[in-house]
Amino acid sequence: MSNDWHIATSSSEIPSPALLIYPDRIEENINRMIAMAGSAERLRPHVKTHKLAEIVKLQLKAGINKFKCATIAEAEMLAQAGAKDILVATQLVGPNTDRIAKLANWYRDIRFSTITDDAEAVGNLARVAQINNINIPVLLDIDIGMGRTGIKPGPAAITLYKLINQLPGVEPIGLHVYDGHLHNNNPSERLTKWQTIMNELRELQNNIDSTGLLVQSIVGGGTPTFPFHAKHTSHECSPGTTLLWDFGYAENFTDLKFLHAALLLSRVISKPSNNRITLDLGHKGVAAENPHPRVNFLGLNDAEAILHSEEHLTLQTPQAENYQVGDVLYGIPRHICPTVALYDRSYVIRNGKLVGQWQITARARKLTY
Repeated sequence: MSNDWHIATSSSEIPSPALLIYPDRIEENINRMIAMAGSAERLRPHVKTHKLAEIVKLQLKAGINKFKCATIAEAEMLAQAGAKDILVATQLVGPNTDRIAKLANWYRDIRFSTITDDAEAVGNLARVAQINNINIPVLLDIDIGMGRTGIKPGPAAITLYKLINQLPGVEPIGLHVYDGHLHNNNPSERLTKWQTIMNELRELQNNIDSTGLLVQSIVGGGTPTFPFHAKHTSHECSPGTTLLWDFGYAENFTDLKFLHAALLLSRVISKPSNNRITLDLGHKGVAAENPHPRVNFLGLNDAEAILHSEEHLTLQTPQAENYQVGDVLYGIPRHICPTVALYDRSYVIRNGKLVGQWQITARARKLTY
């Protein structure tokens, strides 16, 4: 692909800052995901990165039918887009238990499932499911080292799995594991650590099987460990960043070959000194939880971020004299997932032309339910 693939000839029609989406490159990333997994059936991609119904439809077109999400709004977006198997990979508490039940009641032809690591939470879910005359499949969320959510592999996990089996309204269908703490740049080191925790998971699975209960599926991993889960045919793989890619993952995981398919369009709004330019890309336009550089500007690799506030990003660069107020820059965010959530719409670019806008539907915390 050419080095100027990112340039939008119709940039004058796009207000800045803006999120640009390149569907052709997304389609290529989908093809690469399927090739790595061996088949579309092995994939359960996470939608939290993009939150876009149109990207879901591109995956459906490619034969991917199962999806993973983090919020009820994302689950509803998936249902509206035509997905038939939706895993909400967040333990549902408070009003969210009622929301998933109402959603499942409305979309009776869709399989909604979720995760749990707590007896009281799954008990409440079962009660709500009974009231709504539905059955909700549940994956036991296993903590394999990240320390964020999940129950440790061991006797307590088996006890909870048995409890889920005893509760009317829910049924245990397998294990959910997120190994997002495995961020080793070296693929072989990452694989070694992954194999260690997978041995623990396999032992847990065998112990559950020995009770007579069935572990139907294991939903595993995020993006960095996607290649490893892909080689285990019993695992469903749930990468998400692979669809849009960002420079944080491209920099850290050179073994993963995906295309940047989402960029930020920004403009120079001031030239405060000879070697500085200020852009309209503040904290409200790009994820700011990481240290600088938070954006990699194409063609401006020597730029150093000096100031970053709500609406402004000031760069220091020897190339400042080449830019005028109003000039357009294209940037790859370090972290694409929270960046997308800052925008209510994206501008769709095909062959350098603006061809439409896609609403970031599931950016909202609530749609209908």
